[in-house]
Amino acid sequence: MIANGFISRVTGVKLHDYGCTLKLYKAQYLKPLRLYGEMHRFVPALAGFLGAKVAEVPVNHRARTRGVSKYGIARTFKVLLDLMTVKFMDSYLGKPIYLFGGGGVAMGLLGVAFMLDTLYKKFYLGIFVKDQPLFQVAIFCLLIGFQMVLIGLLAEILVRIYYDLKDMRPYFVRETAGFGAGWPVVESPS
Repeated sequence: MIANGFISRVTGVKLHDYGCTLKLYKAQYLKPLRLYGEMHRFVPALAGFLGAKVAEVPVNHRARTRGVSKYGIARTFKVLLDLMTVKFMDSYLGKPIYLFGGGGVAMGLLGVAFMLDTLYKKFYLGIFVKDQPLFQVAIFCLLIGFQMVLIGLLAEILVRIYYDLKDMRPYFVRETAGFGAGWPVVESPS
């Protein structure tokens, strides 16, 4: 119950049991999905991201007659990593610079704040920089921030290459309205 509630909260797709294998889907929501690893348990959330309406119907579960359940606390780590992937795909796949660049700027600002604190202590309190380990932390924060911004830029380039090579758009159009014979449909430039 805790895991299903947590997954529902993170993905925004409310289900009581993500582990139930009895599911029905429309093909239009399954065909664009590319499942890797153990992402099958998040198919309802991934379909929901594509615009599918997700609903639950109670089913009659019967007790296991043979074998041993594979579920246990050891699977929690894998599920959490997969859930992070699903959340990234929902929120940042089209704009990874928002995640990495935002984190990088935050780390850079933290580094600048630590440096200003170090300079204040040096000039106003007479504490030498060599006696302040916060200065090394500031340099570390600035370097990590710079690297995160660069990772965000590289991720942006990779996302654009991915969509261009597959001739895809980072969105789906369910239907169009108002484009009759008199309305020209203009394709976006590639």
